[in-house]
Amino acid sequence: FPGVRQAQWLTKTKLVEGLPPAVQGIMDNPAHGLQELEERAKHAVSHARLWDTAEVAPRREQYCPVLFENLIHICRLMSGKYPSLSKRMLARNCRIAATWERESILLQVRGLSGILMNSMTPIPPVASKEEILATKEHVLETFYPIAPTVDLQEVNVYKELDDTGKCFRDGYPYSHPHTLFLLESANVRTNRFRPEQLRAKMLMFAFGNALAKAKALHGNDPKVLEQPVVVQSIGTDGQLFQFMVFQLNTTDLVSNDGIKNLVWIDSDQNLYEKAQCVPEVKKGVVMKPAGISGFQPDTFKKFLALYLHGTV
Repeated sequence: FPGVRQAQWLTKTKLVEGLPPAVQGIMDNPAHGLQELEERAKHAVSHARLWDTAEVAPRREQYCPVLFENLIHICRLMSGKYPSLSKRMLARNCRIAATWERESILLQVRGLSGILMNSMTPIPPVASKEEILATKEHVLETFYPIAPTVDLQEVNVYKELDDTGKCFRDGYPYSHPHTLFLLESANVRTNRFRPEQLRAKMLMFAFGNALAKAKALHGNDPKVLEQPVVVQSIGTDGQLFQFMVFQLNTTDLVSNDGIKNLVWIDSDQNLYEKAQCVPEVKKGVVMKPAGISGFQPDTFKKFLALYLHGTV
C-alpha cells in the first residue's frame, strides 16, 4: 500500500501535522467534561485486554474490535449532554468507489472502507477561506524518476464508478460521512498494515468518501467546492492510534496547480503502554501485577473530540 507522501500526490493534498484547532479546542475546553470519562476509558481498556476472554492473553483480532466498541459506547454517553449526537449511524462493511483523473492517469479507490459513522449534518469546514486559498502556493512533492503510481494495482476499468455504497441511498437520513474507523486487528504482524501504510489507507479512503459525496452533491464537473467536504478517520491496532481530518476543497485534480485539499494527521498515539494479562511472579513474589500500565488520557480525549466534532 502506498505511503502518506504518495497518497498526498494521488489526492492532491497538503499535509498539516497535528489536529486542527477546531478539534484541539474541543479537547481543551473543560465545559465538555472529557476528563470525567477518563476512568471509564481506562476501564474499557482493561475490559478489552484482560477480562473479555477465557484465554490467558486475548488475541489482537479479539481485543481490538472489543476496545473499539467500548470506546464508541463511552462516546455515546455524551448524547445526554448533546442530544444531536444521537443523529448518527454506524455502517459496517461499507463499500466505496471513487474515480478521478490525476495528470493523465485515471485512478480509482474502491473496496471495503471499514466502519463508517454517518451523520445527519456535515462537519463544517475546518480550514478558513484564506487557508484554502493559501494552498495554491503549496508545491506537491514529485517522485521523479519514480512514477507516482508505483505499487498501485493496474486494472482495466469498464465502468467508472462513484459509489458511496448502501450507506447513502436516496432518502437515507444519515447522508453525510463523518468518521471512518479502520481496525488493524490481524494477529500476525506481517498481516497488519504498518502505521505509515495505515495512515495512507486512511487518507485514500477518507478522500474517496469525500469525493463520492462531493460528486453526489455537486455533479461530476471538476471544480473548487464552495462548501468543502470534511471526513475524519481513526485507525488503530488496539493500542496505537492514528487520527486524521481530511478536507476536500477541490474535485479539480488533474493538474498540480491551483487549490489543494488538506489533511491534518496526528500519528502514533498510544492509548496505553502495556497490558500485563497475568502477573509476573519470581520465587513466589509478584514482580509485576496484572493490569494496564501507562494509560494515556490524551489519546482517548482525541478519539472523543473527533466524535464530538461537528456537533459541539
